[in-house]
Amino acid sequence: MNSTVQLYDATLRDGMGGGGMSLTAQEKLRVVERLDELGVDMIEAGFPSSNPKEAELFELLAAAPLSHAEIVAFGMTRRRDRTADDDEGLSVLAASIAPIVTLVGKSSMLHVEKVVRVTPEQNLAMIADSIAFLVGQSKRVLFDAEHFFDGWRADPRYAIETLRVAADAGSERVVLCDTNGGSLPSLVTEAVVAVGEALPGVAIGIHTHDDAGCAVANSLVAIEAGATQVQGTINGIGERTGNANLVTIIADLQIKMGLEVLPAENLAKLTETAHFVDELLNRAPNPSQPYVGKNAFAHKAGMHAAGVSADSSTFEHVEPSSVGNRSDVIVSELAGRATISDKGNSAGLALDDATSARIVERVKQLEHLGYQFEAADGSFELLMRRESGQYEPLFRLEGWRVTVEQRADGEIVSEATIAIWINEQRYERSASGNGPVNALDSALRSAVTEVYPEVGEVELVNYKVRILDESHGTDAVIRVLIDASDGEDQWGTIGVGENVIAASWQALVDSLEYRQQQGRRKGDG
Repeated sequence: MNSTVQLYDATLRDGMGGGGMSLTAQEKLRVVERLDELGVDMIEAGFPSSNPKEAELFELLAAAPLSHAEIVAFGMTRRRDRTADDDEGLSVLAASIAPIVTLVGKSSMLHVEKVVRVTPEQNLAMIADSIAFLVGQSKRVLFDAEHFFDGWRADPRYAIETLRVAADAGSERVVLCDTNGGSLPSLVTEAVVAVGEALPGVAIGIHTHDDAGCAVANSLVAIEAGATQVQGTINGIGERTGNANLVTIIADLQIKMGLEVLPAENLAKLTETAHFVDELLNRAPNPSQPYVGKNAFAHKAGMHAAGVSADSSTFEHVEPSSVGNRSDVIVSELAGRATISDKGNSAGLALDDATSARIVERVKQLEHLGYQFEAADGSFELLMRRESGQYEPLFRLEGWRVTVEQRADGEIVSEATIAIWINEQRYERSASGNGPVNALDSALRSAVTEVYPEVGEVELVNYKVRILDESHGTDAVIRVLIDASDGEDQWGTIGVGENVIAASWQALVDSLEYRQQQGRRKGDG
C-alpha cells in the first residue's frame, strides 16, 4: 500500500446522475470552493460545453482562485468514424481551462462489441488516438477504464490491454471503474494486483459504484492493493444506488489506515462539508451516515450512554470531534436518569433526581403513545422545561379552526383561524395557505410576530408524516415531525394524534416556542 493517495471528487458530474440531483452553476462553484478548502486534490467539473449550465460553470471556474484543488474536465474517446483532431468533443476538451482531462473508454469486450460496435482493435486505436491528441495539446490525461472489472472477469487480457495502450499514449493514470457496481472486494483486490503486475510503474486509480453495497469497501481494498487515487462523491450521491461515498473513504483512509489524505486540521471540516452539499441539494442529511451523521455517535441504551460518559472509547470507534461531529445521548424509553440529567445539562437546565425520574416516566408514557424524541430535540427540551418548572409558554390558546374547500373549478382553498392570548391581550387572526397546515402556520405567525417579531426568523425546513398503526386505515394514529431553523440553529419537534392537523399544530407550536426559550441550546443543529 502506498503512503500517498489522491482524492478525486466526481460530485459535480457523476453525482448529478442521481435522481433529483441538480445544482446551478453558481451552486456548483460553491461546492468547488468548499472542496478546495477541505483539501480535495482533483475536482471533476464535467464536460465543458455539454449544456449552457456547464459552459457557465467553466467560465466561473476560470476566475476562481483555488488554493489546492485542480479542475478536471470529463469526456469520451473519439467517435469511431472520426480522427482525434477532427472530433468536436476532444477539441472542446483541449480548449477548456481545465489542466487535466479524464477520458472514458471501454475496457469490456461486451461493450466494445454491443455498445460501441467496433472491433477490439478499433477500440484500442480510439483510446490511444484520443489520449495522444490531448497530451499533444498540453493536457494531462487520466483514462477511466469503463466497466473494467466486468471486462477483466470475462477477458482479463483485453481489459489490461486497454490500460496498456492508454499508458503508452501518455495517460498519467489508469482508473479502474466498477461501472455497474456489482463487484465484490475479493475480485477488486485480485484485479488491482493483476494490473499492478502487468503494468509496473503505471499509476492506478479506483472508481466504484454502490449497487452491491460495496463501493467504500472496494475503494479501500483497491488502495491496499496498490491504487494511489480514489474517486467518489460527497455523501455517495450518484446514479442508481450511488457512487462510493468520498466522505466515508476520507475518514477511513486517514483515521483507520493512517494515510494523511487531508491536512489533520481539515479532517474536522468533514461533517460540515457533507452537510453543506446536502443542504445545497435540498436533501436532509442521512442521520445514519458513518462519521458525519447525526446518529453516528448517538447512544440510546442506558448502558451505552453510561459507558460513553465514563470513557467515550467504550462505545465510540473514533473521537467524534476529529471529523467535526459530536456525541449525543438519544432520549427514549431506554434512557435512565443519568441520560436525562446529561440532556438537561446540555440544555442549561439543572435537574434534580426527582425531576429526572419524573421525566423518564413521562417519556415512557409518551413513547407508548407514539412519540419519538430521537428526532425531536426541540420538543424534548420543552418537555424537560415543563417538568422542571422552567417553561415559558409563548401564548395561551383559546382555539383554532381549519377549513378546506374544493370548488367547482377544481381549486382547493385552505383557510385557518386562530385565537390566542399573549400578555393578557387577545389576538384573532385568519390566513389562507397552500394546504391546511400552511394556513394554520401562517395564521399563528401573523398573531405571534406582533409581539415577538423574531419568531418570523423561524423557517420550517422539513415536514414528515407517518402512520403509526396502518391496520386502522384512515383513523390511524399519526406522527408529525418538523425540522425548523432560525438560520443559526436547527431543531426538531413532534406531534402525535389521530388528527393530522392537530398533530401538526403540536409540532408547529413547539417549533416556535423552542425558539423563544431563554437559555436554550444554540448552534448545535
